[in-house]
Amino acid sequence: MKIVIIEPLGIEKEMVEKISQENLPGHEIVYYETRVTDDTTLIERAKDADVLVAANLPLNRNVLSACPRLKLISVAFTGIDHLDVDYCKEKQIMICNSVGYSTIAVAEEVFGMIIGLYRHLLESDERTRCQQTKDGLNLLEMAGKTIGVVGAGEIGQRVIKIAQAFSLKVLCYSRTKRMIEGVEFVDLDTLMKESDIITLHIPATSATHHLINAEKIALMKKDAVLINTARGAIVDSQALAEALNQDRIAGAGIDVFEMEPPIPAEHPLLNAKNTLLAPHIGFATKEALVKRAHVVFENIKKYLAGDPQNIC
Repeated sequence: MKIVIIEPLGIEKEMVEKISQENLPGHEIVYYETRVTDDTTLIERAKDADVLVAANLPLNRNVLSACPRLKLISVAFTGIDHLDVDYCKEKQIMICNSVGYSTIAVAEEVFGMIIGLYRHLLESDERTRCQQTKDGLNLLEMAGKTIGVVGAGEIGQRVIKIAQAFSLKVLCYSRTKRMIEGVEFVDLDTLMKESDIITLHIPATSATHHLINAEKIALMKKDAVLINTARGAIVDSQALAEALNQDRIAGAGIDVFEMEPPIPAEHPLLNAKNTLLAPHIGFATKEALVKRAHVVFENIKKYLAGDPQNIC
């Protein structure tokens, strides 16, 4: 069985080799330590693979159709919207993801962004370096505010737990209703209207594309902030930038965009007011990436044993 790791996994090569050999002794494993995006090179890397390991690298129909032996893609990521899922279904190529590896990392980033916005940490750092004072900064506390959590999966539930520790009132919108103590489940419009902080934790699908659009943003309080550590396409970036620049909402913390970094200079959020932006780092802690590698190779091990897990 030939297993091709088509892009870097974010941890030392020696760690990748150790984890892969623990789970898959006796199999041929090829690890590419550079990330490329052109189809020609990807096809050359992947064409003989029985199993592909990829993180968030786009794999389109052109690339996948050049891999006649391919039976499984073990995705070192939670989302799979960067793969041609329809082609995989047509050819009965199984996809397994790495659900759960970044739950702690992403949830912690959410509160880093909230605190960054509420305490104006970037501006405070700049002012300090320029021998200025705090005068004029509108500094806020989280305690007693209302946080609206969109999505009650693993990450959403972790965010809720942390929010309650910060003495936040929690509203939640989710297609799947859950019994979570101290949480009020409401419709999306109610959540948008009543929340001081809105944080997104849903996948990118045709149903969630621009779910947070101009109409929904218009429902937000003037002093509310929006946090997106989920997927960029869930939010209409142009509508969000306009709301920020017109002071119709107070701020936004954004870790995900419609594309992977680098973000083009003309992207509307790069020039929007009151933003805290990050180049998709929510999942990328050292601890999370090691967990992810374990899940990736356990997925393959389980598949080969006839007991696949984390099937998408």
